[in-house]
Amino acid sequence: MDDLTNGKRKAKEELYVDLILEAYKAKKITGHSSLHGNKAGRFIHVGPLDVPVTQTRLIEIFEECQQKLYTQVDVLGFEFEMGLTPQFIQELKEKGVAITLKYIPKDVFDKRAVDKGQAKFFDVAYLNTNSTIKGNTLTIELTDFVTHYSQDDVEEIQESMRKGSKVIIEDGQILKLEKTELGILTKTVLTENWHDWVDYWAIDFDYLSKPEIIKIKNDDGIVEEIWTGNYLFENEWQSFRTKKNPTLEYNSITHEYKKPGIYKVMVKVVDILGIDTSKIIEVRIP
Repeated sequence: MDDLTNGKRKAKEELYVDLILEAYKAKKITGHSSLHGNKAGRFIHVGPLDVPVTQTRLIEIFEECQQKLYTQVDVLGFEFEMGLTPQFIQELKEKGVAITLKYIPKDVFDKRAVDKGQAKFFDVAYLNTNSTIKGNTLTIELTDFVTHYSQDDVEEIQESMRKGSKVIIEDGQILKLEKTELGILTKTVLTENWHDWVDYWAIDFDYLSKPEIIKIKNDDGIVEEIWTGNYLFENEWQSFRTKKNPTLEYNSITHEYKKPGIYKVMVKVVDILGIDTSKIIEVRIP
C-alpha cells in the first residue's frame, strides 16, 4: 500500500514539474538529483507546490551544480524562505554558481494563459525595513528595495502603454522611450534609485490575526469552515503615488498595540511592474 501511495505521489510530482517546465518553455532533463530542466544554457529547478524554497534546498542545488561544473541555474518557486537575502545569493555567485530566483505565476494552471504566453516568471525582489518600538507602539520605515529584473520582465507592461512608447532595461535601469508625431525620440529614466521602483507599499500590523477560511460542503451536504493554512493581508496603512502627489511616505504611522506579545507584521511592496513583494517581520511588544 505504501509503495502504491508513493508511486502515485511521485507521478503527481512529475506531472507538476512537467507543467511548470512547459510554462517556462524549458526542456526536461534526467539524471540529476535537484535539477529538472534546461533553457538557453541555464539549468532549472522547480520548487515544491506547497512549501517555500529554503536555503537548505538552494545549497543542495549549488552543490550539484559545483559537482557537474554548471554555473547558471534558475530556481522557480511559489514562495521563498525569508532568509534568502541578496547577500546569500551573491555568496553563491562568488563561489561559482549564479542562481536566479523566479516566482511561478498562478497562470501556470491555466492552459490558455500558458498557450498565449501570459504566464510570466518574474525575478524575486527584496525589501528591507527598520522597526522602531516605543512602549506599545511600532513604526516601520521602508529602507531599501532590490530588484534584478530582465528585459523579458519589462515586456509584460508594454501592452498597457499608449502607442508610440516603449519600456526597456538599459544598464540596470528601466527607461521609457517615446516617439513624438515629429519623429523625435525622447528617453525618460524611470528608475534612478530604489525609490523609483516602488509604486505602492502597505502594512498589516497583525498579519496572523486573520486566518483564511473557506466554506466547503461535505458529502453529507453540511457546509464546513476550513482553514486553508494561509492568512489574509489587511491593508492597515499604505502610501501610494498619485498624479498630484507622486512622492511616497517611507515612514509609516505609529501603530498602537492593545496587548503585549509577539506579533507578525507583513510589509507589502507593489513595484512599477505591478509585482508584489512581501516580507514578514517579527516584533515583540513589552
